Amino acid sequence: MKFPLIILSIFLASVTVFAEKPVKIFNELHRPQFHFSPEKNWMNDPNGLVYYDGEYHLFYQHNPFGNEWGFMHWGHAVSKDLVRWEHLPIALYPDNDSKDKDSCTAYSGSALVDHNNLTGLQKGEEKTILLFYTSRKCGQRLAYSNDKGRTWLKYDKNPIIAYNETDDARDPKVIWHESSKQYVMVLYRRPNNNDKQKGISFYTSKNLLDWEFKNHLVGFYECPDLVELHVNRREDDKKWVLFDGDGSYVIGLFDGENFITESPKLQSDFGQNYYATQTWSNIPETDGRTIQIAWMKGAEFPEMTFNGQMTFPCELSLKKYLEGIKLTRKPIREIELLHEKGEVYENKNLIPGINKNLLNSIKGDCFHIVGSFKIKTADSFGFVVRLDKTNNGVEIMYNVKNNTLTCMGKSAVVEPVDGVVKLEILLDRASLEIFANDGKAAMSSAFTSTEKANGIYLFNIGGEVLVEKLEVYPMKSIWQAEK
Repeated sequence: MKFPLIILSIFLASVTVFAEKPVKIFNELHRPQFHFSPEKNWMNDPNGLVYYDGEYHLFYQHNPFGNEWGFMHWGHAVSKDLVRWEHLPIALYPDNDSKDKDSCTAYSGSALVDHNNLTGLQKGEEKTILLFYTSRKCGQRLAYSNDKGRTWLKYDKNPIIAYNETDDARDPKVIWHESSKQYVMVLYRRPNNNDKQKGISFYTSKNLLDWEFKNHLVGFYECPDLVELHVNRREDDKKWVLFDGDGSYVIGLFDGENFITESPKLQSDFGQNYYATQTWSNIPETDGRTIQIAWMKGAEFPEMTFNGQMTFPCELSLKKYLEGIKLTRKPIREIELLHEKGEVYENKNLIPGINKNLLNSIKGDCFHIVGSFKIKTADSFGFVVRLDKTNNGVEIMYNVKNNTLTCMGKSAVVEPVDGVVKLEILLDRASLEIFANDGKAAMSSAFTSTEKANGIYLFNIGGEVLVEKLEVYPMKSIWQAEK
């Protein structure tokens, strides 16, 4: 009888070990499957986006103590392809030199690589990654890493810009300005606590440690970003784009100190959940893209252990249209890494009342949909996604008469091009991103669906629509390695 007892003991011990081992599910009802979300607890603004040695770093505003905003730290994740993410330990904690429990928490900021060791902080062979951040009521500060972002130290001479109780300064974004051979910081400020003076201040530095104020541009609020983009991909035609916290932007000229606007403020996203846009720094010149991500502000995740998700990373471009230069935004090409085997439809003429739902056989909750639609005699057409058995779902509708694309109570003007409207749709478990006409218009919105709401309905009303081409790809989960 000893042998069976020994076997039983080993079995029970193994059961205990497996029972105690933590399991990362990442498959909850409202867990985004191909958009980034925190492992648990609260998340908001993306911070410190930087590429270094084969890894894209994503930091974010994070409350490690609960699902509500507060106690701001910097959460941290890395990716080799911008779609699959590995969660890392918290990078930045509140600074501890204040007795005020609500002060010196780690607010938003940016990151770059100190290639030439201008700061003198490099120890060893790895280049120093710098994090510029706002320490609430404690000034603009610097942290750094000499081990590829795995551990972080605070600069011992912080703050690099002192706290001023009359200007509410926060959210530093630091870039290299090639033509003036200096670093530029754009910083949200409200000088003299005057709401009419809310805007972006420009600072410059040669060594990334000592910063000099240059000027202030009013009409902006929070989370600034500043990027230079080619117009129509022409090497000899570039413009600067200055972003506001809600993703709106102005186009203009920038000499390293002064920004001269050449456009009114333009809206970059027409959905209901888009905020705190930021772009990655240090992307290799061989890549050449400017890649942006945002927080889906206001999204809800009922009964989940986490609260927050990001938009899908997008490539930014400037394109010249008849009405002027506009920003375009499209999902990065790496999205194709997540494609399951899809369905492709070509040259399908849809007649209302005759054709059945072209997508009737497709079921699921996560899709990448790319379509080109020739408007013939239809009054409207569109999709209903996450359709349940009671025919409830989220509607995406294009109104032919008004040239408007509408979803979840928000609308954008989308003019057909040669009678054709292009739509690219990212459907995840808790969000819906729509890009029209190669990213000229975009809508990012969050929703809360029900379990088993997996239908998709393609409709047209009042007349015919020709589906020139429609691709529907089920999406792999980016968390498969963590299950």
